[in-house]
Amino acid sequence: MANLIETAGSSRPVALPTPIPLRQIAPWALFGGLLLLLALYFVGAEEGATSVVGGTWVHEFVHDGRHLLGFPCH
Repeated sequence: MANLIETAGSSRPVALPTPIPLRQIAPWALFGGLLLLLALYFVGAEEGATSVVGGTWVHEFVHDGRHLLGFPCH
């Protein structure tokens, strides 16, 4: 049930936001952080000696993003 209060001089109830407990946010924040680190790896370091995927298709796929973020690749 939503938290409702009545403001002074108004008969309309106002809904208050319900806080989300940290226990519910933490797993999603960790998952999002891991996805961001994985994306950063593929954009920034997926080539040469640190390559996880063989070939150059990952490099070519993220090439423009690499330049946009300031990573050298040539």
